[in-house]
Amino acid sequence: MILYFVIIVAGIILDQVTKWIAVVQLKGNPSFPLWEGVLHFTYLENTGAAFGILKGNRWVFMLISSVAIIAMLYYLMRYRPKDKIMGIGLSLIISGGIGNMIDRIVQGYVVDFIDFTLINFAIFNLADSWVCIGAVLLFIYMIFTKEERADDAAEVHRG
Repeated sequence: MILYFVIIVAGIILDQVTKWIAVVQLKGNPSFPLWEGVLHFTYLENTGAAFGILKGNRWVFMLISSVAIIAMLYYLMRYRPKDKIMGIGLSLIISGGIGNMIDRIVQGYVVDFIDFTLINFAIFNLADSWVCIGAVLLFIYMIFTKEERADDAAEVHRG
């Protein structure tokens, strides 16, 4: 359990520090190419969800995110997943959700700054990365760990 809470706290701290640096260094300035034509740092205030969809629905995102974060935290604490891939995946998703929630509460928008220009991808931040990496880990867990999932499901059912 300690590992999962360290991942959550470290992920939130890294996310918030990098967003602070983005605000201080990038806000009001042109895009900064780290690798020209591939990776730039571009300041963006995102009032929507992932990839800027549903702009201006801050309270909807906060409600949905809060419910999801609480459910995942409850699951982590109550059932203590035996499989590290699942626990780390959930921890990363929780970390990313809390990181972006902090922005929405404090500023009313999420600070995005990582601009993968090679494929004209959406501008994102570390919290978004944590959520995506966590989701991939959960996907891997679901595909490759059928026996462990059956054990976890039986334990949840016994409650």
